[in-house]
Amino acid sequence: MSPFVDLIGKNIEIELSGGNIYRGILIDSGLDILVLYAGKIRSFLYLPLIHIQKLREVQFEEDEFYEPPVEKPLENDSHAISFRNILTNAKGRFLEVYVTGNQTIHGYLTSIMNDYFVFYSPIYKTLFISMEHVKWLAPYPEDATPYSLSTEKLSAHPISIPLARSFTEQCQKITGQLIVIDGGDKSEKIGLLQKVQNNMIVLITAEREPIHRNITHIKTIHLP
Repeated sequence: MSPFVDLIGKNIEIELSGGNIYRGILIDSGLDILVLYAGKIRSFLYLPLIHIQKLREVQFEEDEFYEPPVEKPLENDSHAISFRNILTNAKGRFLEVYVTGNQTIHGYLTSIMNDYFVFYSPIYKTLFISMEHVKWLAPYPEDATPYSLSTEKLSAHPISIPLARSFTEQCQKITGQLIVIDGGDKSEKIGLLQKVQNNMIVLITAEREPIHRNITHIKTIHLP
């Protein structure tokens, strides 16, 4: 049983890894995930417990309270929620996903593997996202699309690379290709994936410098 069952329906404040704070009504709780209705942004946030640093019950000011919709967008009431079944229910839905930094990724989930999932974004195209680093995901309303694009323009183009079961194995499959790590927030995260060995990758930067990176700390990868 989730340790937060007694707080369901209460106003709470959550601090995530990185210091980000979210306030809202706790809607549901599983062994590895919470569902928060963040009223100010009118959105359901699905937050894996692994990144929750602190949680407490709080009192809201009158202008902070928003009555949540009755229907929860990604859940099946027939069983307890988990991160994996939320991902399964989210497949094909338009989502906002927060992984790191000050930006979120918009698009939809296309495939779920052992420890990562494949995500199609109109900006980054196909991404491989490590489940371990997902801070939260939020479904779009049924009638909304990212950037107000038409559904046709958001259709994913099939990738020619076969999908591997694990994130590390997927890195091995794209050896020899140019990749962008974590959205390219630093120039040294863009380059040629030269080698994968012992849970490390070797990335050759534009300046021809080999950089060794621990796969465990890689959050997203996309092919430019």
